[in-house]
Amino acid sequence: MERRFGLMQATALNMTNMIGIGPFITIPLLMSALGGPQAMLGWLVALIIVVCDGMVWSELGAALPGSGGSFGYLRQGYGPATLGRLMGFLFVWQFVLSGPLEIASGYIGFSQYLGYIWKGISKQQAMLVVTIVGLVNVALLYRRIKSIATITVTLWIGTILTVIIVVVTGVLHFDRRVAFDFPPGAFNFSLGFLLGLGAAARIGVYDYLGYYDVCYIGDEVDNPGRVIPRSILLSTVAVAVIYVAVNFSIIGIVPWRDFVPAADHPQSNFVVSIFMERIYGSTIATIFTAMILWTAFGSVFALLLGYSRVPYAAAKDGYFFKMFAKLHPTQGFPYVSLVVLGILSILAGFVSLGTVIDALITTRILVQFIGQIGAVTLLRRHAPDMPRPYRMWLYPLPSLVALLGWIFIFATTPPLVIAFGLGALVLGIVCFGIWSWRGKTWPFAAASQPQSS
Repeated sequence: MERRFGLMQATALNMTNMIGIGPFITIPLLMSALGGPQAMLGWLVALIIVVCDGMVWSELGAALPGSGGSFGYLRQGYGPATLGRLMGFLFVWQFVLSGPLEIASGYIGFSQYLGYIWKGISKQQAMLVVTIVGLVNVALLYRRIKSIATITVTLWIGTILTVIIVVVTGVLHFDRRVAFDFPPGAFNFSLGFLLGLGAAARIGVYDYLGYYDVCYIGDEVDNPGRVIPRSILLSTVAVAVIYVAVNFSIIGIVPWRDFVPAADHPQSNFVVSIFMERIYGSTIATIFTAMILWTAFGSVFALLLGYSRVPYAAAKDGYFFKMFAKLHPTQGFPYVSLVVLGILSILAGFVSLGTVIDALITTRILVQFIGQIGAVTLLRRHAPDMPRPYRMWLYPLPSLVALLGWIFIFATTPPLVIAFGLGALVLGIVCFGIWSWRGKTWPFAAASQPQSS
């Protein structure tokens, strides 16, 4: 693979992934979590978690740059021939579930905003839209990384332009009485408030997801020890500012009571289009909706690009089916992984947005996010001399804050979703046991080199 992603391309990849359609489709869900603008506290909790977790990603990504991101970190941190085999397998297992779900959320958001232009779009028609957008995404990514880097920056420019228009419009027409119209008892601390804050933080984390996307294409990043940490920090700080500006711009013009609770207000599916319509009229709102569709596509493009490298890296190292390790004979990209994840993402796009968000966050917390915190700690202890171009600031405080944050989000998730996450984890462990028993590898044999399936 060629190292063609510099700091600008890496930051663009992260930001395109992070911004995407997220803030445009989740504002009604966020406000519904706590029943008013006090739900913005969820953004703050989510920001604290992702900034601290970003330091974990930065240290691991700079020290172990390679395709697959978390897969390589977990394997090395827990031991590639022993427990690292289990952690690597479980990561790929959950990733096959959560990766397509995250991509699918962009497809769903695309179809929702298309509903502003395509009046009366039916559920079946929305599913057709998801399918077409998903196939176009795969087709654009079916090429070498050099041209993809150019496409990434182009989509990023469209994303930033869309956000700037929202923020400028919000600043020019902001009404603080509308934005800060808190309901009675908005900040009364209770169990219900805590659960609502957890729901708001979960939505906030979903919108921030992607601050680490560059780690999945570490083999294609130029000077990764410098570029990976800086791109994570720059993209996180920039997007945090953008998110606050976008949210206050919208709720400072469109009263939150007009789209809360989201389930009772169909216009919540395209609240930013309504925002533009109230200021500039339907014609401008329609044009702007097209820009949001561009932003949505940029997000799913960045996601599928990064995520298609994960099964490839696992298969290349003998932790997944050998067919996923194949590179295109002339273009040099993992085409089998790209096509499989692309198809699964289209199928996942037929599920509701709320279910998609809850399921993908829950399935990632235990193995990926909490697992990586353990990996960075174990590597510090067992491999103190490993070259670390970036070292976590104030170690181990950021990793501890991130750990507590992930536990809080998981604990405040609805019981059925928790059961889904735990059930997927247990099933993955069972499958790992069968896979290892048939291959006579750890823990059913002496520690040995990983074998291909």
